[in-house]
Formats: sequence, C-alpha cells, structure tokens
Amino acid sequence: QVQLVESGGGSVQAGGSLRLSCAASGDNSRQFSMGWFRQAPGKEREGVATITTDGSTNYADSVKGRFTISRDNAKNSLWLQMNSLKPEDTAMYYCAASGFRTRLLSATLYPYWGQGTQVTVSS
Repeated sequence: QVQLVESGGGSVQAGGSLRLSCAASGDNSRQFSMGWFRQAPGKEREGVATITTDGSTNYADSVKGRFTISRDNAKNSLWLQMNSLKPEDTAMYYCAASGFRTRLLSATLYPYWGQGTQVTVSS
C-alpha cells in the first residue's frame, strides 16, 4: 500500500505560478513510478506529467514548456512546478503512484491516488 498526500494548490491569476507537492509513504513507495493528473468539472481525468524512479519524464502536450515534474526518492516526495498558468489549467490535481515502470499518462496504470488539491486560475 502507498499513501499519497498532496498540497500546494490555490488560486492564482493567469500567468502566475504554483508548486504542488506530494508526500508518499508506505511499502516501497520510492520504487513506484509517479504522476500528476487533473480533473476539471464535467471532464474526464487526464494525465499531466509522469516520472519514473530513474527520472524519465513525460508531459501532456498542453503543459509542455510550462510545467515541470520532479521527485526526490530519498524524501519520498514528488513536485509539480506550474508556470505561465492559464484558466484552462483550473482543475483538481491528483498525485498518483504505479507499481509499473511507466511514463504513460494513463490513469488506469496508477492504482494509488491522493485526495487531490484544487488549482484555480482566473483570467
């Protein structure tokens, strides 16, 4: 079992920045691929960025060049630095972990989820 707790969400104006954090705990949590996903009201959950244990990353086209995912295996921590935020980035953001070595942005590969943190970007 892996437990995930997100923090760092909030409300910002377009063009602003936020840094999301995810603290992981549980059995072998540092051996899991991890990712950030988001879900806006009325929309399906979508992958934002993923990272393997050895640091290989993948990003959704909509966030490339603006968001950066990173992790510290020693600290069991995951981050998402979000710059140049747009109103369409408004969503609940979730941290997720997978026992597979994967960079895929598919939520079905991630069985462990945090409770989410809200990000709201105003125009």
